[in-house]
Amino acid sequence: MNEAMYHPTTPGIAAQRKELAPEIYDAFEAFSHAVFADRALPEKTKQLIAVAVAHTTQCPYCIQGHTRLASRKGASPQEIMEAIWVAAEIRAGGAYAHSTLALHALAHQHS
Repeated sequence: MNEAMYHPTTPGIAAQRKELAPEIYDAFEAFSHAVFADRALPEKTKQLIAVAVAHTTQCPYCIQGHTRLASRKGASPQEIMEAIWVAAEIRAGGAYAHSTLALHALAHQHS
């Protein structure tokens, strides 16, 4: 089985998305441009945030796209890797914090 699980996005796929829901597609594109525009945070910082978030959501398309965009906006490989480490710590921290639920359940299992 050589077929990839995550198929590459092609111009044909992009056109199909727009064709099937043009108003929503255009609104999403405008939203994306507004979100990543330089404002209180520069786009480089926003792209580093996106790299970290993409690793927590585990979206391969987002990981590739935002890593490339972060690099184009001047992020160094070291900055990109640090953003990924932040994502890893937050994921691990979530499991650690949620252990409270398990410990509470264990403490009250015979109540």
